[in-house]
Amino acid sequence: MNLNVLLLGGTDEARRLAAALYGRPDLRVVSSLAGRVRDPKLPVGEVHEGGFGGAEGLAAWIRDHGVDVVVDATHPFAARMSASAVQATRAAGVPLLVLRRPGWRERDGDDWHWVPSLEAAAQALPALGSRAFLTTGRRSLPVFAALDGVWFLARSVDPPEPPVPANVEIVLSRGPFTVEGEIALMREHDVDVLVTKDSGGQMTTAKLDAARELRIPVVIVRRPPAHEGTPHVDTVEAAAHWIDALRSAGSR
Repeated sequence: MNLNVLLLGGTDEARRLAAALYGRPDLRVVSSLAGRVRDPKLPVGEVHEGGFGGAEGLAAWIRDHGVDVVVDATHPFAARMSASAVQATRAAGVPLLVLRRPGWRERDGDDWHWVPSLEAAAQALPALGSRAFLTTGRRSLPVFAALDGVWFLARSVDPPEPPVPANVEIVLSRGPFTVEGEIALMREHDVDVLVTKDSGGQMTTAKLDAARELRIPVVIVRRPPAHEGTPHVDTVEAAAHWIDALRSAGSR
């Protein structure tokens, strides 16, 4: 049985899964990118760029293109896209697999302060430091724009759009980063608190190691809850095995 796979991507895991499945005669894989980054890293194979128009638009795209299975390998904080994937696959009657990298875990020497949202991070920040390294993405800056008395070093891939904090320095950069580089950056700007999201993975863990080394507190936003009833895996290998099992079951 041949399978048409729609891979909702934009992450390193999605690119690696596309590469693992590329060139197989029994699979057609189309990777979808939301188009939020100006110069994204493209996966191998077919690519669909741009949105679908919500859950209804995604369901229509699935039907129109004969998609047999959808893999949601988007960012752990892409809650809207993940919700649309659940609704669309149910409406279209096709299976959905969620591929999510494991979240981060505290280690000895960490001073982590878990919060449920970006808004809660902004509320907690003034009590922990006055020079914040903000690594929550360019779209999060408006949440911190009204904070007085806090200076920000904000890092993103693309320039943010206003509103942004009055006292902010923007660093445009894309990971992976090194611990030595992160320590040097934090020392150069006298950072005394780090703000991040529990994105997981290895590409951006260096900032957490640097904060531990410098004894800097970390405000960390918890992930959105997973959708119940949807199968989840946390490795590219497990996702590929799941797809193989589905294809094999359909060929019997």
